[in-house]
Amino acid sequence: MASLNVGGLGEYLREQRRNAQLSLRQLADAAGVSNPYLSQIERGLRKPSAEVLQQVAKALRISAETLYVRAGILDAERDRDEVETRAVILADPTLTERQKQVLLQIYESFRKENGFGGTEDGEVEASVPEPGTEASTSKGGRPAQRPGREAGGDDSGPRRPAG
Repeated sequence: MASLNVGGLGEYLREQRRNAQLSLRQLADAAGVSNPYLSQIERGLRKPSAEVLQQVAKALRISAETLYVRAGILDAERDRDEVETRAVILADPTLTERQKQVLLQIYESFRKENGFGGTEDGEVEASVPEPGTEASTSKGGRPAQRPGREAGGDDSGPRRPAG
């Protein structure tokens, strides 16, 4: 993951707050964070979470993605669909923080399984599977069957109870 650019983020937030003609206290109230905490973010002393950035973006009526990129949480080149999917999950008020994190972990694991997972330094990389591997596709773009499995089969057959 890219290093957090907290100083640049703080300057940007201060500029956006002033453009919106909001005091520090007004923005803190609208974003649901404390006034001192927001002040520390603006001065580059604190690293806000993605959730806090999302709340601040909502209060400022700007894109949360922009703040994520400014904070170094996301690379600007990242796939737009991925960014939007993450933002929608984080913005859902009906989910708890734990549920949001679990959904993001599941989403990332599926992306990795499909060859679009992040690399060690946080960049997104699309890999092309080797021919003949599980991830390869058959004619028509459908996933190739695993060896020993019948087409259309599933694992939902009768199960014996454990024990």
